[in-house]
Amino acid sequence: MSKLIPPVKPGERLELKITGQSHTGDGVGKTKEGFTVFTPLALAGEHVRITVTKVKKTYAHARLLEIMEASPDRVDAPCPVFETCGGCQIQHLAYPAQLAMKQQQVLEAFRRIGGLDHVEVLPARGMKEPWNYRNKAQVPFGQRQGKTVAGFYAAGSHQIVEFSHCMIQQPENDRTIQLVKNLVKELNIPPYNEKNHRGILRHVMVRTGVHTGDVMVVLVTNGDRLPRSKELLSRLVEKVPGLTSVIQNIHPRRSNVVLGTENRLLWGDSVIHDYIGKIQLAISPHSFFQVNPVQTEKLYEEVKKFASLSGQETVIDVYCGAGTIGLYLAEHATRVLGVESVPQAVENARENAMMNEIHHASFTCGSAEEVMPQWEQEGVRADVILVDPPRKGCEERLLKACVEMNPKRIVYVSCNPATLARDAARLEAMGFHLHQVQPVDMFPQTNHIECVTVFERE
Repeated sequence: MSKLIPPVKPGERLELKITGQSHTGDGVGKTKEGFTVFTPLALAGEHVRITVTKVKKTYAHARLLEIMEASPDRVDAPCPVFETCGGCQIQHLAYPAQLAMKQQQVLEAFRRIGGLDHVEVLPARGMKEPWNYRNKAQVPFGQRQGKTVAGFYAAGSHQIVEFSHCMIQQPENDRTIQLVKNLVKELNIPPYNEKNHRGILRHVMVRTGVHTGDVMVVLVTNGDRLPRSKELLSRLVEKVPGLTSVIQNIHPRRSNVVLGTENRLLWGDSVIHDYIGKIQLAISPHSFFQVNPVQTEKLYEEVKKFASLSGQETVIDVYCGAGTIGLYLAEHATRVLGVESVPQAVENARENAMMNEIHHASFTCGSAEEVMPQWEQEGVRADVILVDPPRKGCEERLLKACVEMNPKRIVYVSCNPATLARDAARLEAMGFHLHQVQPVDMFPQTNHIECVTVFERE
């Protein structure tokens, strides 16, 4: 068999018609030979001139040179570093078109990956004001030509892109990040160098309680030293309205993970608080908490709708994190069981249940893939099971355990349409059927989309 040779090569310039958007937000077009080319910043419907940058066996990547015919949905991206920063991918696409693109991506995942043509994908629920929504900022620090720099990583790299204002962050996060950056420079606190594993300040994380005004600053350090910490603290306390917590996170390992395992309280409380609906939640540096509080309430309302609780049900919350979804639904259930593998999150979930005086919720620390089959064998049963897995989705043995508990409904929350579609096909094969998927846009200006769906036994 002769080896197929791609019809393009790096450096070659082409004209293309862009026919769609990839799941990463890149424009997708085909050469006259039918060879697929992905081009960042190009939009569906556009006629563009490109230069090929990388060629694989079945596709290529390209750089946009010129827009010869623009999409009517193209807008000017308001962020000055949009094209270099990796935080947003689709600021140049009008927001209604962003929602339509995300709905289409979910639909294609169910058809192509799940083989489920019958599933109805509803229009994505968007935001009235799709800016300044993130309640958490994580900013790496480094050096460039001997000077301290801080910003976000460029797409696909660890090259720091500096910014003076991030348009998807809560304004308080933005102001606090800029203040810390200026103080670090002024106090000559050495930034971390990931190449030689020297320096001190690796990241700064800021979390804001949108409904409470609480602000947490986490200083991630390469070891336990933090020089001039007293001056830094006094300036933060003086300058940051609502400052509730300053924590040093000690992270001495060579790793791309942002946070280390050890926290040292420098000032204030070890947690901040915020609300989802009526539920008050304590948030620690390691807590998983949805970054868009406005859309989180919409997401949880969709979960509540799909769960269809009458007040008589036992609910199991799988991958429960700090217990947020289970606690949100607890007033409509007789019993809530949560399972989570992160000990700190389980501790947070128990504290959150006590703080809200929810006494019929309990939380178990352990791997969901181990605990759920064990519970099933012990005779634990649930009327409704909630699963909100990481991007990799659910292991098949977990889905089998869920099915064997014989629930009325399985409500699945997903941040990855591809693994949701794969797991949907598995559940359909096990006798659980779905009709609708509700996307909720938790991450405007980016290519990410959250989905909620419900499976019922046929």
